[in-house]
Amino acid sequence: MISAIAWIPKGVAKAELEQTVLSPEELAALRAQQAEAGTSDEESEWEEGSSDEDEVMDEEAAVAKAQAMAATVKGLTPDPEASGPAPGPSDESLAAAMAELDMEHYDDSDPEEAGTSSMNRILGSSGNPGMAFYKDPTLDPYLQGDKAGASDSDSETEAMTLQKNDLLIMAARNEDDVSHLEVWVYEEPDTRGPANLYVHHTILLPAFPLSVAWMDLAPGEDGHRNIAAVGSFEPGIELWDLDRMDAVEPVATLGGADYEATKAAAAAAAGSKGKKGKKKKQLPSVEVRPGSHTDAVLGLSWNREYRNVLASASADHSVKVWDVAAASCTHTLAHHSSKAQAVVWNPAEAPILLSGGFDRRAALVDLRVADAAPASWAVPADVEALAWDPHSPTAFVVAAEDGSVSCFDARKGPGSEAMYYLAAHKKATCALSFCPAVAGLFLTASTDKKVKLWDTRGGGEPALLATQDLKVGAVFSAGFCADAPMLVAAGGAAGTVAVWDTMTCEAVAAFAGVESA
Repeated sequence: MISAIAWIPKGVAKAELEQTVLSPEELAALRAQQAEAGTSDEESEWEEGSSDEDEVMDEEAAVAKAQAMAATVKGLTPDPEASGPAPGPSDESLAAAMAELDMEHYDDSDPEEAGTSSMNRILGSSGNPGMAFYKDPTLDPYLQGDKAGASDSDSETEAMTLQKNDLLIMAARNEDDVSHLEVWVYEEPDTRGPANLYVHHTILLPAFPLSVAWMDLAPGEDGHRNIAAVGSFEPGIELWDLDRMDAVEPVATLGGADYEATKAAAAAAAGSKGKKGKKKKQLPSVEVRPGSHTDAVLGLSWNREYRNVLASASADHSVKVWDVAAASCTHTLAHHSSKAQAVVWNPAEAPILLSGGFDRRAALVDLRVADAAPASWAVPADVEALAWDPHSPTAFVVAAEDGSVSCFDARKGPGSEAMYYLAAHKKATCALSFCPAVAGLFLTASTDKKVKLWDTRGGGEPALLATQDLKVGAVFSAGFCADAPMLVAAGGAAGTVAVWDTMTCEAVAAFAGVESA
């Protein structure tokens, strides 16, 4: 399944990925971690015993197989119930075998005659140029010009090189308990051919991913980077370098488990208890770093105005604001009484943060005001997604588990009535997105497998423009592309990503034409 996706801004990715090369120190550290993660004494003894039995069984099977093959060669029928040594071959069977091999005339054949036809086919003869005819492979009509001299590695390098016009999507994927962060490439249709969508490279993740956010800053650095923030069932937020091939660890982790402290606490506890006979080992509770979430990270939002700021929502009921440059938590907000599901920064007023949770509330906080009580609005079900309208930045929409979408105006104050209420889907509405180029064009996506586009210009209940099943299963994440604003990407339960050119829909094309005129 694809649990979350996000568009990567055009031009930020490096054309060629950097290769991950581990230093001797890093390799030694990995080996040490593997050694520390070894099995218990009881498990080791069991595994040793099992390996000895397996070796005996493998040896017996190999002997039986060898005896059966030997019996077949000798013209004998093996008796699986017979014991003792196998009977020896008869003189008649040996004589027949030697006659068939005809070893007396083995050296009588002429090797030159035997190999002439084969060598002519390879090296050529009169009337047959063979493989050696074209010394320059570029002259061979059966090879394709410049490609004749190109190696396989050159072709692979060319295929992996990102082009300036490529549109990139990152997708959090889990399949068979293995999690990946995938980078997809979408090539728009042009004179070379139709549109193309494929996975460019993947990064193996240690835990089931739940949320992603793109950002251009890494801890301890001032330059621009291509970084993915990933929230998972673990309490930490991992920052991965998307320009690195086969990355084995994140650039940094915000918060997360403190395994060193846990190990020290476990060692201290074991030393104080002493040895009182063998007991079943119990795993110690894992401590977290100062400022960390203590449960799964369900939502992430990067602040584009303040590049070092990242917000997160967690199942521990809290919303946190992080200073990415310092890799530390600066604010912890505890205004939700249940799981905090989503967060999003205001596009016009960067310090204003909107959050939503399973307490059926959307809450707004201005971080410029210390200890200010959040403004909140009630919705009919658990919050699934949030979005600000970039064309009217005081308005925001809230998607709920019952499929509804409510729109509020923050200027009217907390608890004010919704500007409109929309029964968008029959199942949970999991994704919301506004078209960045066309005012009033609004997207909803749901676990009912549908992606819908709406016209919100009238001020009342939005009008449906288009409905599309993108064949990604239950849709968990979807959004418009900032660089190609009429493109929509979606991912879901089917484990794949789809891109929809909404201009192929006549109603949307007519709507966009009117709005952009």
